[in-house]
Amino acid sequence: MVKYFATLNNSKIILWCYLIWYLTTVFFHFDSSIRIWVNSLGISFVIGVALLLSVSASKDWFKHNQWQTFRLFLMPFCVSSFSSLIKGQGFILIFPPESFELLVSVGNCVLFVCVVCLFRVLNKG
Repeated sequence: MVKYFATLNNSKIILWCYLIWYLTTVFFHFDSSIRIWVNSLGISFVIGVALLLSVSASKDWFKHNQWQTFRLFLMPFCVSSFSSLIKGQGFILIFPPESFELLVSVGNCVLFVCVVCLFRVLNKG
């Protein structure tokens, strides 16, 4: 696990921060309404298939990297559920109106980046 995080490129670090931001928002604004999650799964399936087809050659669309395929379906799910959870909550773009929540979101991402940097240092030594 340390090696994985130590060798992350900057693009993957940003994607991890997106996930951390999403999970922090879900923590603060979770809604148990099954409708939000079922709709998000449906959108994830439709958009995920479209994304998968758009990045695949016609013959080998099912032979993709499993993590890439997972991300192609996860991202629309996260976007859809995120937008449902923050609707009417006073967000500006992706930023919550409550300073504590904003601090936790930013802090979680900064902590993650610091841990990755620490792992990089440990991996070199």
